[in-house]
Amino acid sequence: MARKKPQGGGGAPEWLVTFADLMSLLVCFFVLIISFSIQDKQKLQVVAGSMREAFGVKETSKRNGIIEIEGIPVREYMKNVSQVNQELDSDFAAERHDQRTKQGAEANTYDTMEADIEKPRQFATAAASLRQAWQEMPEITEISTNIILEETEEGLNILLVDQDGRSMFREGSKYPYETTRRLLAKMAPILSRMPNRIEITGHTTAGQQTTDPSYTGWDLSSERANIARQILNEYGVPDDQFAAVVGKSDTEPMFPNDPYLAANRRIGILLKAEAPPVPPGHKL
Repeated sequence: MARKKPQGGGGAPEWLVTFADLMSLLVCFFVLIISFSIQDKQKLQVVAGSMREAFGVKETSKRNGIIEIEGIPVREYMKNVSQVNQELDSDFAAERHDQRTKQGAEANTYDTMEADIEKPRQFATAAASLRQAWQEMPEITEISTNIILEETEEGLNILLVDQDGRSMFREGSKYPYETTRRLLAKMAPILSRMPNRIEITGHTTAGQQTTDPSYTGWDLSSERANIARQILNEYGVPDDQFAAVVGKSDTEPMFPNDPYLAANRRIGILLKAEAPPVPPGHKL
């Protein structure tokens, strides 16, 4: 009777199991190295850019236009407009401030800590209210690339900027288009409720052409700034809230490398980051 040959055991060879264990250990090792390493953002951006170029990915600009966040138009790159830290606000509220320690010229001014808390909160409220008001305009999508909201050290800056193919004012004229007028009218009630003073500046592009040679960029930028003031005043901003109305011609381009760019032609409405002499509701 023939003897049966013993059959080999099933499964992978022993060396393969050892190799797989080694690969698993190496993967864990590299994961640990990456997790503990310090990321260089500039290098990562360079690598990302190289990958985009290699694969032919079209780079889109997020700087232009307004996107929707929870249904409200907002510029994605708006800077530092945020709510105040609640703990900081609560800590300040818990302290007693009925003992006035400032004397002389500072007697009727904000305490520094209170001002530091109040200004971001006021700007955040104003920015949200402006976005909500603009959302009610049917034509907001058409002029979304013309509106910039940003917080700077000087305050909350609202820019109405010309773009190629769409201007906020008639060419070479101090008079705005009707859409621009409605935009300013929507802003007025919100700005009038703020305690901050307002500064309006007009800007033109280099080589601004007008039909009258004696009518320069200084004249045009000044008159456009003043027209913006008149519209805001007409719709509720009081005269004493305006701190300055200035025309700067082409001396401060938004894009210094291209002074002829349409976006340099703009109106800036600055809600100044300064405390009023006496805070609203504060008793002396």
